[in-house]
Amino acid sequence: MIPFKKCPICEGEVVKKDVEKLLKGGNNTAVVKVQCEVCLHCGERLFTLETIKYFERIRSKLERQEVSDFQSVGYNYQVV
Repeated sequence: MIPFKKCPICEGEVVKKDVEKLLKGGNNTAVVKVQCEVCLHCGERLFTLETIKYFERIRSKLERQEVSDFQSVGYNYQVV
């Protein structure tokens, strides 16, 4: 994990947590569950470089509509 003893934003305490990150690519959206460090004071999420690269790969797949290996869990709607 990230070797932060304190949050780089507010200097609050950080702890490891499992979180969900919403990723968008083109008209597609994915919810990804990952572990990161979260500031207990301001809520800032601190992701590893490996996790950020993982997010970029998923966004790229979403943009190209290469979602056959993703699990469908519902529909998204836009309210206008």
